[in-house]
Amino acid sequence: MASSTTVKIAEFRRLLSHAHSVLVLTGAGISAESGIPTFRGAGGLWRQFKATDLATQTAFARSPSLVWEFYHYRRELVRTKQPNKAHIALAKAEKQFEKEGKRFNVITQNVDGLHRRAGTKNLIEMHGNLFMVQCTLCQFIEENDSSPICESLRNRGSPDGNPPEIDEKDLPRCTKCKSLVRPHIVWFGEHIWNDVLEKIQKEIQLCDLFIVIGTSSVVYPAAGYASILAERNIPIAEVNIETTPSTSIATYHFHGPAAQIIPQLLSANLNNE
Repeated sequence: MASSTTVKIAEFRRLLSHAHSVLVLTGAGISAESGIPTFRGAGGLWRQFKATDLATQTAFARSPSLVWEFYHYRRELVRTKQPNKAHIALAKAEKQFEKEGKRFNVITQNVDGLHRRAGTKNLIEMHGNLFMVQCTLCQFIEENDSSPICESLRNRGSPDGNPPEIDEKDLPRCTKCKSLVRPHIVWFGEHIWNDVLEKIQKEIQLCDLFIVIGTSSVVYPAAGYASILAERNIPIAEVNIETTPSTSIATYHFHGPAAQIIPQLLSANLNNE
């Protein structure tokens, strides 16, 4: 006799085969499985700081050197990590759906770029990307994949120690106007960019199957997407190693690591790759 999980997976696959516009929301859990720290909860400190101490306009105004050290550390750490089987399965599913003339889009709360590296093209990075910068003067936004991002940050950013401040003139600069740049990240206390919200709203309207992976479902507005779709009776599948506020409204809750479960859920649409 098939286990309840096997039955649920088979039911989900049937839903997936009939879906025409799949929308996926991913959170920190999918990246944690690639070894990327969340900087949240117990032990989530860099030096003596929490992310909420550093990822703010106030912190950057007070010490752009400290904030850039934190982000330089995160950029260099991400370079040592790889997309996991969940990231790769999502990218493969997108290609398969596109071949069939159907929609498959990923919204991520993560800023690590692992979905891009896995090959996902239809991607909305709602909180930005560690490898994008924005000028504090002319507002120009550009990709910057340099390692280190500037010479003064070479060998800086270690979680240990308290080195001297880097002079602001030696921190990352805009390629257009040479002013100081900041990470192109939505910091605490800031609003998600309007164009991003508009893209998300469009996908929510079109969505006929919603998959939520590795998100705590407590950070808004993303935490509200499942409720909006549940009210429209859109099927929802949640994949998480713990229960969340979305669990009670999910059509299916798959308990366990995304890298293990997502390939199983999507494999029927991937020709068992």
